[in-house]
Amino acid sequence: MSKLTKAFFEDIRKLIVSAHATVARSVDLVQVHTNFEIGRRIVEQEQKGKGRAAYGEEVIGALADRLTEDFGNGFSRRNLAYMRTFYLLYCDRGPILQTVSAKSLAARKTQTVSAQSSPIRTVQTASGRSLAPEKLQTVSAKSQARPFSLSWSHYVFLLGIKNPGERSFYEIEAASQDWTVRELKRQFDTSLYERLALSRDKAGIRKLAKKGQLVEKPQDILKEPLVLEFLGLAEQARYSESDLEGAIISQIERFLLEMGKGFLFEARQKRFSFDDDHFFVDLVFYNRLLRCYVLVDLKLGKLTHQDLGQMQMYVNYFDRRVRTQGENRTVGIVLCTKKNQALVTITLPKGARIHAREYQLYLPSKEVLQKKLVEWAGKAADA
Repeated sequence: MSKLTKAFFEDIRKLIVSAHATVARSVDLVQVHTNFEIGRRIVEQEQKGKGRAAYGEEVIGALADRLTEDFGNGFSRRNLAYMRTFYLLYCDRGPILQTVSAKSLAARKTQTVSAQSSPIRTVQTASGRSLAPEKLQTVSAKSQARPFSLSWSHYVFLLGIKNPGERSFYEIEAASQDWTVRELKRQFDTSLYERLALSRDKAGIRKLAKKGQLVEKPQDILKEPLVLEFLGLAEQARYSESDLEGAIISQIERFLLEMGKGFLFEARQKRFSFDDDHFFVDLVFYNRLLRCYVLVDLKLGKLTHQDLGQMQMYVNYFDRRVRTQGENRTVGIVLCTKKNQALVTITLPKGARIHAREYQLYLPSKEVLQKKLVEWAGKAADA
């Protein structure tokens, strides 16, 4: 196969894969919109029972039995309960299925044969009405709520998150970062929201809920602790800094996801020299959103002032010898298993772009982090 033929084949292959992905996303969104509408109608039917819980259960039970006969297990009592909860939590996104005027229906009859044969031209609602995909809007005239953009499996997971701000944060991040359901679950299990919130003021926490993680200044990339459970290193096992570095390199894609948005990996053990002295930076990254180098040094055990001084020297070198015009100042992060914040405060000058952060090799306790967040909020309120 010639180079031209191979390139041509790959181009066509990418086109088909992209089309399949687009169709899959369209089907996912149709399912989400339909389930929202089913949830709305269940709630409206339940309201006829004047708030009696037993009546609501009877409605879902009877509906599940009839729909399962016609469509299979996708409409079990449990799934219908999810749809009801979905509507109740996201009802500000409606109206989802808008009424189509007779005029627009007539206009659609005049479409060309090729247009009519395009995939997923219409969607059948529960009432049998045929709606065009462009009518499946999720932003009402009264609300500027963002549209649904995830699969139904994503939303089923999100339904289990009780805190509205936290739920909103994970929805935004899952959509913007194209997380799979597995990655969404991992980020939730590692308490990403709490770890980011602990490094922000109240306004920053509100912004997390409304806009997700925005990277506009070095502090925005910081979270604590970094969770590296995917490295496969046992917490109680003996390992060296070299072992830790090697494990990170072998899982660099997952490490970049844990580091956050905008990170590009450049080098490990980056060497630079002064006269006959040689120094090595463990890991060198570039953050395209901050437009600066980010240096990471790995330390076992308790952080020392020598560790901070060493990182300050690395940062100074990159700022003076590596950074180019137009790039922002270098950021240094020392990863350690135990940090002394008082030591960091007294060692580093105000405004320093050096940060110490703890890491751990196991999933953090959400309860502990949530308690810390509540305590932090209380202290901020008293200040």
